[in-house]
Amino acid sequence: MPKKAENQSSQLIRTFVPYKEAKGEEYMSDKMRAHFTNILNIWKQELMEEVDRTMTHMKDEAANFPDPADRASQEEEFSLELRTRDRERKLIKKIDETINLIKEDDYGWCDACGVEIGIRRLEARPTATLCIDCKTLAEIKEKQMGS
Repeated sequence: MPKKAENQSSQLIRTFVPYKEAKGEEYMSDKMRAHFTNILNIWKQELMEEVDRTMTHMKDEAANFPDPADRASQEEEFSLELRTRDRERKLIKKIDETINLIKEDDYGWCDACGVEIGIRRLEARPTATLCIDCKTLAEIKEKQMGS
């Protein structure tokens, strides 16, 4: 696979129309939950298609090169692809968990403080479980512990 095509296929594009709240609409109404379920399902589908592309690519490109340098290059490329797919597999699991939160009417609220996470933050990161303030504090604590 050419490098340019490889880079394009590894950048998943989640397209959606930003949610426009109706005046006086309750946070996490049925329409809002349907909006986020749709975003998550599309994202999951894109990730699954990427997994299929990787499997096809690895089957098609697998060769037993006589040159050890060529073999090593191919093994490194496959290793990187598999690591990326493993991260995406974990993300798919997180997407499934988030879809379950929506079904249980427990989506959109901060796990730490209980306030609304916010529609725009959830559109940017639909699997977010912390509001921006709690996430910022968590990152600060993480930096301090790592230093």
